[in-house]
Amino acid sequence: MKIVVAGPGAMGSLFASYLAKSKEEIWLLDKDRLRADKLNQSGIAISGVSGTWQGRVKVSANPQQLGKCDLLIVCVKSYDTKELINYVLPVIDEKSSVLTLQNGIGNVEIISEILRQQNVFAGVSSQGANLIEPGKLHHAGFGETIIGSLDGKLVSQLREIRQLFNEVGIPTRLSRDIKGVLWSKLIINVGINALTAITRLRNGKLLEFEGTRTIMRQAVSEATRIAKRKRIRLQFDDPLTKVEAVSSATANNISSMLADVLKKKRTEIDFINGVIVRQGQGLGIPVPANSLLVDLVKTIELSYSLRVD
Repeated sequence: MKIVVAGPGAMGSLFASYLAKSKEEIWLLDKDRLRADKLNQSGIAISGVSGTWQGRVKVSANPQQLGKCDLLIVCVKSYDTKELINYVLPVIDEKSSVLTLQNGIGNVEIISEILRQQNVFAGVSSQGANLIEPGKLHHAGFGETIIGSLDGKLVSQLREIRQLFNEVGIPTRLSRDIKGVLWSKLIINVGINALTAITRLRNGKLLEFEGTRTIMRQAVSEATRIAKRKRIRLQFDDPLTKVEAVSSATANNISSMLADVLKKKRTEIDFINGVIVRQGQGLGIPVPANSLLVDLVKTIELSYSLRVD
């Protein structure tokens, strides 16, 4: 099986490194040729919960070089999905499967609209990783990866992906309700990511202040109301308790959105809290907390050059 992992960020580097332990042909696709050359020479240094080890992955910045793949794993930021899929068209044909492990809601739909093929799958992963610099990765936490298709069918391609992931040490299971899984992950991100980006606090610190706990409660409540209106089945009965539990379990983690803000990069706010704002507007459900969080994060993005740190 030829597998192309698109995106040399934290998750892309981690998954590519684990998959490289298999006998399959694994490629990490980068858009930066100089960075790709560096990663080919030095590999990916990983430290953290999985120990200290070196991921040896073949890296390319030229999709034309790779030929057609059996599986494309999308690990780029959600706002880059459309550009990425158009960039990787040379590696995809009607037999290729595509798996997105991205944050937020809407990536499967973007990919499916461009490719117009059936084998587009979605997944979420609780693996925790932070990219210290290109080629240097901190594996912050183990977690389960869940994959499935929006129509609920557990086709043979999904079973093959699950088997391979489990064989290389990525605990993975299938779900017939991946939409519920995606929304469950979304609600957790809604309660944590923007707040950490604004306050510059690690996940667990959000629970230590009444102000952040109050805003977390409001944001999660709004998102839960929308999920119920859309008849989406969440993976937990009490969303706020779940979000607080995740904050506590990942107390020392820097969220992906905070990592972006610290590096003065664009965030995925439009695909997380922004989803709740758009859905709220469409359904006539007030979402003041999420609207405020979106406005504040966007203001931070626009004012990077003006901030005094």
